[in-house]
Amino acid sequence: MRVLHAVTLHSPSHAFGGPVRVALNLSEGLRARGHEARLLALGEGFGDPWPDSVEGVPARLFPARRLLPLGFSGMTSPALLASAGRLVRGADVVHVHLARDLVTLPVALAALRAGRPLVLQTHGMVDPSGKLLAKVLDAVAVRRVLRGADAVLYLTPHEREGLDAVVGAPPLERAVRLMNGTPAQEERPAPDGPPRILYSARLQARKRPVDFVDAAPAVLAVHPDAHFVVAGPDEGELGAVRARIASLGLSERFTVPGALSAQEVQAELRRAHVYVLPSVDEPFPMSVLEALAVGVPAVVTHSNGLARDVAGAGAGRAVEPGPGGVAAAVLDLLEPAANAAASCAARKLAGESFSMDSVLDTLLAVYEGAVRR
Repeated sequence: MRVLHAVTLHSPSHAFGGPVRVALNLSEGLRARGHEARLLALGEGFGDPWPDSVEGVPARLFPARRLLPLGFSGMTSPALLASAGRLVRGADVVHVHLARDLVTLPVALAALRAGRPLVLQTHGMVDPSGKLLAKVLDAVAVRRVLRGADAVLYLTPHEREGLDAVVGAPPLERAVRLMNGTPAQEERPAPDGPPRILYSARLQARKRPVDFVDAAPAVLAVHPDAHFVVAGPDEGELGAVRARIASLGLSERFTVPGALSAQEVQAELRRAHVYVLPSVDEPFPMSVLEALAVGVPAVVTHSNGLARDVAGAGAGRAVEPGPGGVAAAVLDLLEPAANAAASCAARKLAGESFSMDSVLDTLLAVYEGAVRR
């Protein structure tokens, strides 16, 4: 089966975050099962030669152009838009990681026009919005592609409710819940040396990296040799993070390396004692799944889509937003016995509940149904 995965942007800094990671994981899994999976996206930040694959997945990347000052929503490529019809006609299934933007919406529309089986996955990016641009795009294209798709994949009941609210009555008929999965990873060695606490996600306000910094003094009061890593591409919070580290006088206790490659993220996870994602209303973070897969206990807030799973399995802690709860949870998980137990639980949770095999089984059944329709 030839599957085209369309996502908004791929860059060396992984600026677009989770949707690209999901698209790559799914593509790698499909290729391992004998299918032809390819990636279609804008590209930005690459030098010569322009890449024709990403982590072993064949990719067609088009140089990004910023037409409007609207972040990812204002980016597109005339060459990609001109090629969309031809690219979707060459696929047996078109899998679009849909956002309200000028890349994935046109590709989904091209698939509908070409009569190709269309599967949409929204990653929490298409929800009710009062913004004028969102209302215009919903009226012009979003509702049309959601109604016309052969399947719409959602992560959580909350996301499903939001999608139904966007399309209006009647609710979507072909919505399928698909969990995010993570490939099996080699277990990290038992952590030694001074405690190392990791944040690895985009530096944006909703993810609250400053809360991570503000939790450090309470941790350092008990573990004065602890070290903190704040990794990820900047989306507006890097200045605040650096300023807070400096104001607390903790420059020697922090490393802020910027965006990391997938291999560098794995290396950091294998050194970490605890992973922290203090964000609020996070639908289903891939960074937490990646931490669990290598056995790193995770600290998340209660509004995180994985909070119940993490807390229920004992694979980490779920806390109220804010540095106080984060610090207390980190201190708890730095106790050797607690860390060892949570590490084992994290590996078990990732392997049993979020394995790529179970995700791919569900996805291939969705594809087969789309092809039949």
